[in-house]
Amino acid sequence: MLSAKSLFQEILDDDESFALFCSIAAGGESQGGWENGRIAALVPESEHGLAPKITRHGADEDKHGRIFNALMKKRGLDPVPVPPETDYTMLLERHGIGLSHEKLKGEERLTVQDIVTYLAHSRVTEQRASEQMDLLRRHFADHPDVGRAVKMISNDEDNHLAYCHEELLRFARAGHGRAIQRTLRECALAEIRIYRDVSLAVMDHMGRILGWSRTRSAVLAAGIHAVYAYERLAGWRRMVSLRMPERRDALGGPAASTPEFA
Repeated sequence: MLSAKSLFQEILDDDESFALFCSIAAGGESQGGWENGRIAALVPESEHGLAPKITRHGADEDKHGRIFNALMKKRGLDPVPVPPETDYTMLLERHGIGLSHEKLKGEERLTVQDIVTYLAHSRVTEQRASEQMDLLRRHFADHPDVGRAVKMISNDEDNHLAYCHEELLRFARAGHGRAIQRTLRECALAEIRIYRDVSLAVMDHMGRILGWSRTRSAVLAAGIHAVYAYERLAGWRRMVSLRMPERRDALGGPAASTPEFA
């Protein structure tokens, strides 16, 4: 039976597909760590209190990248090149979602509007990350090889999402509500399209590695397109709503030190 659990189990059981999966994940997390680190260094003076939380966010992303690399090392695998069409983070930046790398590589202080844009982009992408890791946690929390990593990363992603909700609500109260809603909608509609394209590309690469039949590949592709159709119609709205989270001040402390998994 074709299910999310059986699909990931197949990827997990094969060294080549597992190395590709972990390499894609590690690359995206490391890129997110760099972006958050630069944003923390460039926050406007009026928002200096936010810098430690952004730094914590970046430290978590760096940690996740190390975890995925350690999972490969534990199996004696080396990272593999990430195909450009599967690079979710790069494609988001290329389509103008979030803050440009050109701006982040500079030394000019960001504006408050830049911070609002960063938080709105993060609120959308962290929704996706939280949902994906929750799915893996439900099916693989007890797995001897990846269970501990899945639970840790899932908890972090939930913290990141809570932080985005809380900070965006703070900015909305300060008068940025319309800009936040406009930016959230733009980000969400772009993200669901890029997520569809990346999912199709990843499944294409996995299918070649694992020798999937044309029928199976077609069924998976149809499923990805169906998810996109739902998200384009109504599902994107879950990415733009804001509510005060149960986890308050989720990134208010230092990042937890984590022994590597190798």
